[in-house]
Amino acid sequence: MVFLRLLEGIRTPVISAFMSLITYCGDEIFFMALALAVFWCVSKRDGYYILLVGFFGMVANQFLKLWFRIPRPWVMDPDFTIVESARAAATGYSFPSGHTQNIVGTMTGVALMTKRKGIRIIAIVLMILVPFSRMYLGCHTPLDVGVSFVLALALAFALRPVMVRSEDKPRLMWGALLLSFIVILLYWAFVTFYRFPADIDAENLYSGTKNAYTLLGCLVGLMAVKVLDDRRIHFQVEAVWWAQIIKTVLGLVLIVGVRAGLKSPLQAVMPEFPAAAVRYCIMVLFAGAVWPLTFPWFAKLGVHEGKKPQES
Repeated sequence: MVFLRLLEGIRTPVISAFMSLITYCGDEIFFMALALAVFWCVSKRDGYYILLVGFFGMVANQFLKLWFRIPRPWVMDPDFTIVESARAAATGYSFPSGHTQNIVGTMTGVALMTKRKGIRIIAIVLMILVPFSRMYLGCHTPLDVGVSFVLALALAFALRPVMVRSEDKPRLMWGALLLSFIVILLYWAFVTFYRFPADIDAENLYSGTKNAYTLLGCLVGLMAVKVLDDRRIHFQVEAVWWAQIIKTVLGLVLIVGVRAGLKSPLQAVMPEFPAAAVRYCIMVLFAGAVWPLTFPWFAKLGVHEGKKPQES
């Protein structure tokens, strides 16, 4: 808390506004948007890589939160103040930091998969600024941020060689997918059957349980996408740059629409948590098997510029 007190003393409206903006880069929405952009426009293999780093990280993060159940800084020290604009997103237990996990895992993956110096510099800057913003805003302690930082780095570096070798040995990709599914299934069993203490925060347990179902849905959808693409779709990722932008923006808008449109109908016919699993499974199927059916049209837009699309 000493370091957080120091940051609390140097807060200004301008810096707080900047940190409030930067911290959104650690949000799950940013992670999903970037992972899908890589999957659609850069490389399917690297898209799977970014997604799996994120999924493994989310499971580890959620498990540690519910196991240690460490309260937020302003709960531990009532005299400490959080920047109010950050309070709405600072839900759940404090340890470890989910935003740090997301941004460090994602940006480490991006830095490892590219040779472009500019992109690597941006990735490193975000890896530093987002964790710092979580402490500046008063959402996390240095321990929360530090553990997530190391864990995310370890996951990204451990999975990278597996993904690279999967080009020549496709079974490695399936091994990573199946391992991810097993880990998420174990986490689901933990939140479902473990006897938590009576004083556990109900909202935190609710959030952790819902995340278990959504992650299971995502993994089932992702494995189905892998089968469909390998056997039927074989979609290409290349297109002229402005077509890539249109492809990504339209795809993300449609996925948001699918997410919103399915919520009420599914909850009307099944319990909330299974409905969330089915909804996210359908979203992933749309992202990986339905929307890519339009990619040949986007690829043709770049032919006149001398770019011949190649299969990823």
